[in-house]
Amino acid sequence: MRHTGLKLRMALVGAILFAFYSVAVAAAWFFFGQSQTILGIAIVGSILLVGVQYKVGKWAALRSVGAQDMDPQQYSRIHQRVEALSRDMGIEKPTLKVARMGVPNAFAVGRKGNGTVVVSEELIQILDNQELDGVLAHELAHIANRDVVTMVIGQGIASVVGIVAQYIVMFTGDNDLADLFLGIVVGNLVQFFVMLFVLAISRYREYVADSDAREAIGTGEPLARALEKISQGHQRGQESRVDENVSALCIFGESTSLLTKLVSTHPPMEKRIQRLRS
Repeated sequence: MRHTGLKLRMALVGAILFAFYSVAVAAAWFFFGQSQTILGIAIVGSILLVGVQYKVGKWAALRSVGAQDMDPQQYSRIHQRVEALSRDMGIEKPTLKVARMGVPNAFAVGRKGNGTVVVSEELIQILDNQELDGVLAHELAHIANRDVVTMVIGQGIASVVGIVAQYIVMFTGDNDLADLFLGIVVGNLVQFFVMLFVLAISRYREYVADSDAREAIGTGEPLARALEKISQGHQRGQESRVDENVSALCIFGESTSLLTKLVSTHPPMEKRIQRLRS
């Protein structure tokens, strides 16, 4: 079985997230009315919330960078290479989009059979054909490994747990302004704590996608050069249009907030390049 390490990590994180979800549903049932109706509402409502976040999350990611359909004539080579790489990886060719992100970057959203790869115009301008192939193969690997779905669903479950924690604090206190602010703080802290388990596989999945890309194109050198150029492009580029949530899905992710710098979604760039060249 390919990528046993990634599959085991995703299974473990999935089990932990399900445990958090079960505790949240049980807490909602206990604090807001111990009846089958309340329990049913909590379960159905939370599942719908995660589902909506999954659907809306993909749309929001594409909209946030202004992604447009990639013209098959203008970008004929990219379409041809993605079709060939998708066939080699055993997945359907995803929808291709292009966007002006202000910096060179790329990301994938969706699942097998319904995936989308977005490439920035800035990335296309600075990479040669082989380097671009490496980036495309990296993004296709995320779709093939289903790790994008795990990330998005994990974010949805973290939101559910955080919301339940927030309302428990608000409605078990004096229900005043102080409880409102305390509930918001506790909810955000709980959500961040749950997200730590999702972030635990985020860095590893980047190494796996890099490895798959090296296998797909036969060498890791083009992707290593691409990562160097992408990193340099971010340092001297314009203001990025990529927000925090989308940045976690990108081939290069950097964060401006303190918490996400302490718990990064991506491994150090120099280590990724070293592994590709080893």
